[in-house]
Amino acid sequence: MPTLARVVRGRVARWALGVAVAAAALTGCTDPDGAATQPPDASGADASPIPNADATDASPSPTVEAAPETGEPDRIAAVRRPDTAREAARRLTWAQRVIDDPSAPPRALVRAARQQQLVYRELGTRSRWDTAVLAGVPAALRPQVRANVASRREFRALHGNDLADTLPAWRIVAPAPAEELLRYYRRGEQSYGIGWEYLAAINLVETAMGRIRGTSVAGAQGPMQFLPSTWAKWGRGGDIEDPRDAIQAAARYLAHDGGARPERLAGALFRYNNSLHYVRGVTHLAEVMEHDPRAFYGYYHWDVYYLTSQGDVRLPVGYERKRPVPVERWLARHHQR
Repeated sequence: MPTLARVVRGRVARWALGVAVAAAALTGCTDPDGAATQPPDASGADASPIPNADATDASPSPTVEAAPETGEPDRIAAVRRPDTAREAARRLTWAQRVIDDPSAPPRALVRAARQQQLVYRELGTRSRWDTAVLAGVPAALRPQVRANVASRREFRALHGNDLADTLPAWRIVAPAPAEELLRYYRRGEQSYGIGWEYLAAINLVETAMGRIRGTSVAGAQGPMQFLPSTWAKWGRGGDIEDPRDAIQAAARYLAHDGGARPERLAGALFRYNNSLHYVRGVTHLAEVMEHDPRAFYGYYHWDVYYLTSQGDVRLPVGYERKRPVPVERWLARHHQR
């Protein structure tokens, strides 16, 4: 039985890059003459396989709620991290069934997406669960599980071991409606030849599809995280914070670097952010959506998580801080559920 870290063949395999995928945040579109930024982990990915991960360990990684989010499903009652590989497989199977059902009620879809995300975050640190999880999910789901778990580890590897002691000076807002974003992605594909799935993957990785309002340490801004200097060239006078303008600018930028040609797409992604971890992660997110377009609706509902020295902290819609907040101080007032 192959492990979750096995290379999933795809466009990026031409570079012999292996597999990865998940959502980070605020990575930033690199300036043609600039260096890439590394994201705080605000999404769905954890580290490369951790040698000491124990398959028998029944203590899931801590998740901390940054604040209650009104009007949303009770994530504690309905959603939780798995304690075992068997439970992980069961919860993933259920979540995927709901996400793939076009008739699923919106509330159920949100719960399923958040359950899916939590399982993948947990699997990111538990490589010894790989074989059991793959054996426990339907055969048709295994390629998607491999890609998502590998991506989680890839973006965690991009982050490295420098875990934050503070929460960011961000504002978390509701994203634009899913169908509206899809129109923008598809318009980018029609106009510039960049697959809509790649534009969606970048949007997810950069800002959780527009949830994160904030400027990166390198100064990148907006839902697709452009540096102002890059935006001046590719934004065509649009609003850097507007998802329609930003998504079209990203498609334009990628197409200029040859991204409309399959053999040059990985290079264009590398130009967007100078990290092979980033290239692999975005590619596999996109490939999951190419294989199963309904996967977009799962990713759309993924939460913003911030990986800190104290564990995962979920930043819900309504989170707003004008300056970084020490994690310990925050946790003293916002207890883990």
